Amino acid sequence: MRIRRSSAGVRRHKKILKLAKGFIGARSRIFKVANIAVMKALKYAYRDRRTTKRNMRRLWIVRINAAVRQRGMSYSKFVNACKKANVVVNRKMLADMAVRDSEAFDVIFETVSK
Repeated sequence: MRIRRSSAGVRRHKKILKLAKGFIGARSRIFKVANIAVMKALKYAYRDRRTTKRNMRRLWIVRINAAVRQRGMSYSKFVNACKKANVVVNRKMLADMAVRDSEAFDVIFETVSK
């Protein structure tokens, strides 16, 4: 007796084609092509979730460095002073303050530089 698995195959194909929705041309319509495109897209998405974290941290450090240098200190000295003064504000919040709320950043800078 042969194994009939057409419904499972159809479900598998529909799942991949649903993930390929929005892709251009055959990549969204033909299963074989769509499957390759989806696998590659998922691989890139997984990789780039980590890359984004890296890039954001770099951006925060650049922003903090710019704000701190305007006040006459280097980034590394500022971070070291923050640790010594027990100021536990993460880089994301520090960068946000440096851009949006310079008065709050000034308060932190004064606390740290004493």
